[in-house]
Amino acid sequence: QVHLVESGGGLVQAGGSLRLSCTASGSIFRINAMGWYRQAPGKQRDMVATITRGGGRTNYADSVKGRFTISRDNAKNTVYLQMDSLKPEDTAVYYCSCTSYGGYDYWGQGTQVTVSS
Repeated sequence: QVHLVESGGGLVQAGGSLRLSCTASGSIFRINAMGWYRQAPGKQRDMVATITRGGGRTNYADSVKGRFTISRDNAKNTVYLQMDSLKPEDTAVYYCSCTSYGGYDYWGQGTQVTVSS
């Protein structure tokens, strides 16, 4: 089992910044890629950003390119999402996720990000 815990969410004004963190515990040797997803009220959960195990490849949703940056520190078992120039449409619950070498997906409990206009 892999356990993921997100932190760093909160309430900010449009144009502000937040930095989300997600720390893994448990069977951390099984973790491969990691990523951030978000779900706004009444909408499905969408991918925000993903990163490979070594950090050499990242992918971003078109809506956040140039504003968000994903990174990871494997020594700390942590993945980060730096969010700049936040917009009201970024308001959502943000979830950390990872894929395992065993073929399973794991999810954190989510952290709320609210951006006011």
